[in-house]
Amino acid sequence: MIKVSITKQSNYPVKATVIKKKLADFLAKNGIVSDAEISVAIVGETKMLEIGKKYLKDRKLHNVLSFTPTEVKGFVYPPDGTMHLGEVIICYPEALREAKEENVLIDERVYELTEHGTLHLLGIHHAE
Repeated sequence: MIKVSITKQSNYPVKATVIKKKLADFLAKNGIVSDAEISVAIVGETKMLEIGKKYLKDRKLHNVLSFTPTEVKGFVYPPDGTMHLGEVIICYPEALREAKEENVLIDERVYELTEHGTLHLLGIHHAE
């Protein structure tokens, strides 16, 4: 079973159930068929700037950031049998600006960013 948890820093109008379903399907299509969990956080600009400053040592407003639980060398079977993929953090105000620029629905843009961040957790990066 793939477990997707979504937390919102504020009352951002994001359809969490739709994003959960789409993300679970996306993970299954990308070979994640065993028990796995991923967390998605929807945050504001201030929080995203704090995260970027703390972990990336920059002052840039990122639209999405991804964090794996730990850097692991080689395969390690999870003690609880669940792959903990990590966390994807979305900056809602930045996603909203981008959605308006691209003339797409905000939920669509938030999902695109969630998928992008998830690819990073799976080891797929921009240059690939």
